[in-house]
Amino acid sequence: MKFYFPKTPKFVTWLYPKRIWAFSTAKKEIFLTFDDGPIPEVTPWVLDQLKEHEVKATFFCIGDNIRKHPHLFQRLLDEGHSIGNHTFHHVKGTQTATSAYLEEVAAFNHCVEHPPKLFRPPYGKLTRQQARAIQKAGYRIVMWDVISYDFDKTITKERCLKNVIRKMKEGSIIVFHDSLKAEQHLRYTLPKVLEVIKERGWMAKSIPQHA
Repeated sequence: MKFYFPKTPKFVTWLYPKRIWAFSTAKKEIFLTFDDGPIPEVTPWVLDQLKEHEVKATFFCIGDNIRKHPHLFQRLLDEGHSIGNHTFHHVKGTQTATSAYLEEVAAFNHCVEHPPKLFRPPYGKLTRQQARAIQKAGYRIVMWDVISYDFDKTITKERCLKNVIRKMKEGSIIVFHDSLKAEQHLRYTLPKVLEVIKERGWMAKSIPQHA
């Protein structure tokens, strides 16, 4: 049996307190994030959905996708969304030497005019040494407290939706993926999540670059 955790366990957030897992629940705000884009097959549709519902989000982009699709990246910026560094080639930190990993982070910045100070590790995996170096360079490492598993073909699109609806709360950081792998589940789930956010009277906002 496969085990997965749509809601990040509390002990994980306690182990890594310097990483951002969620925000204060004092305000009726929620934070949607999208990893792995931008790509022409999915990202424009995501942007259309966000625009229709008048909400903002944060896109943790892959540098090589920015290089391939600069017009899509510019649209993200033009429409007021926040961006974050997701490395240049989507590398897994626990399988990459620290020096090479930091080069991946730096390579991303060569693709953008104004390098962001938000960083999310691909797969949510990086070593303590890598994390310390990234934070020392001034980045805020943004994780999540709810993950949709939209990329997981072993679950149904209905389960993907339930993962989000049942676990999200005020202040949650939610992970989706504007990727081909996640497209089918995302197209089913995102519009419904946006409707629920509206029904609950919440405001979906982008994550600020600075605390």
